[in-house]
Amino acid sequence: MSDELARRRAEIDAIDAEIVARLARRAELAREIGRLKGDGPVYRPEREAEVLRKVSAANPGPLPAESVRRIFVEVMSACRALESPLAVGFLGPAGTFSEMALRRQFGHAAEAVACASIDEVFRQAETGATQYAVVPVENSTEGTVGRTLDLLLSTPLSICAEVVLQVHQNAMRASDTLEGVTRVYSHAQSLGQCQAWLARTLPAAERVPVASNAEAARLAAADPGACAIGPALAAERYGLRILAANIEDEPNNLTRFLVLGRQECVPTGSDHTSLVMSAPNRPGAVHALLTPLARHGVSMCRIESRPSRLGTWEYMFYVDLVGHRADPPVAAALAELAGLAPFLKVLGSYPAAIP
Repeated sequence: MSDELARRRAEIDAIDAEIVARLARRAELAREIGRLKGDGPVYRPEREAEVLRKVSAANPGPLPAESVRRIFVEVMSACRALESPLAVGFLGPAGTFSEMALRRQFGHAAEAVACASIDEVFRQAETGATQYAVVPVENSTEGTVGRTLDLLLSTPLSICAEVVLQVHQNAMRASDTLEGVTRVYSHAQSLGQCQAWLARTLPAAERVPVASNAEAARLAAADPGACAIGPALAAERYGLRILAANIEDEPNNLTRFLVLGRQECVPTGSDHTSLVMSAPNRPGAVHALLTPLARHGVSMCRIESRPSRLGTWEYMFYVDLVGHRADPPVAAALAELAGLAPFLKVLGSYPAAIP
């Protein structure tokens, strides 16, 4: 081994020792802050978002900003667990995109509680069995998740964070070739996101929608005539080989998840506010509801309508705003909306997802 190589490795060893010492000091400070907070929440999404933005801005390279953020998510996750371990519900089973979103937000020190349905994810957090819930709300290709929107209407939980996940679909199988595949298992949305690849590569194979991509991987592992479509995590969990990667039709395929809990977030300067409201059944009603937003200079980043359960041909409008409900322009617009909308519920103000 050359002297130069030995010197470089010795320098790395010294840096590693310094990193460990600094991590230990950070953990001590986190524990002290936990004692000072008393009974306050262990997880503060606005503070964690601030940390991630600062380390991204301070990153000189050569590591990508996303890699640096992932490291710090795990550091904060481990430090958080020193105060109190968190249980977070997600749409299971293990190996789904929902679990990937959970890990991206909470790290691996949090206990991931797999639930059989979105309803159960909500229920676990509402009863206190978990402290937080992670639920999918929309996909850039397939649209909104209607059940999540319906449950947001009545839940006592608030949105306290959002996660935007780059979705890569993969064809996976127990064997090392796609030859002889007669069935393709996947979630219905994933099948819809890979239609071009399926038509080109497996045109005669039966498309079998199942409850989740992880369930698809489990079925494919036991079915010699099948393959599954889903995340790499599912292939890893069920011992499958990825035979075709990134087969989604749209390269910028994103899924947005919401984190729900029983706390309010303070403004960070880069926030979103979500609300749901109804419109009276008369001409120009929706325009009237949007006018206060324009008057106070509040931007919308999303609007979605859903049939109301309150009556025939009546709709609820789900709106995402740029800004925090405590920001003066947003607060003024919400105050006006409260006097105009027959029904108005602010679902939460929370840090905008970091791209």
